[in-house]
Amino acid sequence: VLSLIGLSLIALGTGGIKPCVAAFGGDQFEEKHAEERTRYFSVFYLSINAGSLISTFITPMLRGDVQCFGEDCYALAFGVPGLLMMTALVVFAMGSKMYKKPPPEGNILAQVFRCIGFAISNRFKNRSGDIPKRQHWLDWAAEKYPKQLIMDVKSLTRVLFLYIPLPMFWALLDQQGSRWTLQATRMNGNLGFFVLQPDQMQVLNPLLVLLFIPLFDLVIYRLVSKCGINFSSLRKMAVGMILACLAFAVAAVVEIKINALAPPQPGTQEIFLQVFNLANDEVKVTVLGNENNTLLVESIKSFQKTLHYSELHLKTKSQDFYFHLKYHNLSVYTKHSVEEKNWYSLIIHEDGKSISSMMVKDVESKTTNGMTAMRFVNTLHKDVNISLGTDISLNVGEDYGVSAYRTVQRGEYPAVRCRTEDGDFSLNLGLLDFGAVYLFVIINNTDHGLQAWKMEDISANKISIAWQLPQYALVTAGEVMFSVTGLEFSYSQAPSSMKSVLQAAWLLTVAVGNIIVLVVAQFSSLVQWAEFVLFSCLLLVVCLIFSIMGYYYVPVKPDDLKGPAYKQTPHIQGNTINLETRKTRL
Repeated sequence: VLSLIGLSLIALGTGGIKPCVAAFGGDQFEEKHAEERTRYFSVFYLSINAGSLISTFITPMLRGDVQCFGEDCYALAFGVPGLLMMTALVVFAMGSKMYKKPPPEGNILAQVFRCIGFAISNRFKNRSGDIPKRQHWLDWAAEKYPKQLIMDVKSLTRVLFLYIPLPMFWALLDQQGSRWTLQATRMNGNLGFFVLQPDQMQVLNPLLVLLFIPLFDLVIYRLVSKCGINFSSLRKMAVGMILACLAFAVAAVVEIKINALAPPQPGTQEIFLQVFNLANDEVKVTVLGNENNTLLVESIKSFQKTLHYSELHLKTKSQDFYFHLKYHNLSVYTKHSVEEKNWYSLIIHEDGKSISSMMVKDVESKTTNGMTAMRFVNTLHKDVNISLGTDISLNVGEDYGVSAYRTVQRGEYPAVRCRTEDGDFSLNLGLLDFGAVYLFVIINNTDHGLQAWKMEDISANKISIAWQLPQYALVTAGEVMFSVTGLEFSYSQAPSSMKSVLQAAWLLTVAVGNIIVLVVAQFSSLVQWAEFVLFSCLLLVVCLIFSIMGYYYVPVKPDDLKGPAYKQTPHIQGNTINLETRKTRL
């Protein structure tokens, strides 16, 4: 209940701050300082991402590096930002007298809806042909609402119409924290000089924003201007969309490369089988089907496994396999049941003067979140308790007991503590790499004591996480051109009474974009790379539509957004009548 209350308060607070803070900042600039206002929106967006970058680093440290009541310190992780927000409020209030504060004009959003509603209803009430037509459908609200409000709503609806294609951009941008992070879990985060966890790649976006905003404002846009190109706000936003398209095309290529190196999955009426020989000498293994047909023949040396998983075909969804094990002069026959679409390991070991085998089901795929998975086989005649961390431990039964899988963070594990009834010992597990799956056999080596024989069932991620850098760079460049420009464009095109309303509508396009991702994820049956291509193509189509809409959009001049002290007077020019803004004295 407390968590829901906290989330609700955050939602209410964000809804109050976000639409108003950008408009409030823009209000501090006179119209003659439009260039400085444009720079303000860049600094404003830069500040947002600076805060995001700091919180991404600091908050996990406050939670994980400090202990509260013996556990992670969430109280500190939430408390420090709350305290900083309180400090920000005090600083904001202290500067209150320095700000330009336009007086509040009531519930402007309600007035907009009422004006639009009345115009529509009045139009349908007066459908007879003898009633003179009006230039704009909103003019039907003139009987009830003042002319200035109607003009403001007209300006608002023109920009809102231009906003219709925008959610598709956010649908792509906001996948950095979801689909792209999942992609990173299947990549290798070892950069040589630094090891990145998959979710740490999200730090790239705010970091690149901090670099790109001054680069675009101070270098790229000025160079484009010197080349004589009119790089308007709508053109910048269109180029931002194209960059996001390219980013997802690159992400699709990376995904295809990852899939090419991923282990194959057994299909219908198929299994994958590997064999481990824990006996003291070579064993010849013959796998027979139900009809005594030979499916696999392998000679496996002591403490060796088959070089790879062998693909075996079943007659039905589940089936019995018969195994002929030849060890020295012994011939042992055994039977094991398997089910389709699974991975199995046949573990052969000595059983007195004979040999025995057991079939165990393996992990079905690579681990998630960049973790590494492992399990243990205990050849000792006593139970072993293994501690893999402060809160991760597992028991392995005596005499070839097999543990369940456990996942741990990638890293070096040179001294893993193990406990038996006879005392403690440590095992050197070496490097456990991203996405790999390991089997450790605990053995008593006469020369070196207790050891762990390490086998890699599924190899580690091979594609470097650095291959995500181009797609992050492209999408961040697109974000800088699209989002920063869009904020300034929304402010400049909004009437003075509608600036917060239009900022709220801008933020609403972000919410709709996230809903698009949810809908596609729910109903799309495409593989991930194809979904990336789909999003890229959809945004390309949307960009084309937006470009056409922008071509016919006539930007509002600052004087057209003034209040009642400005009126429209007709000016005849040739065969056309243009409306020109004339300033008159009251």
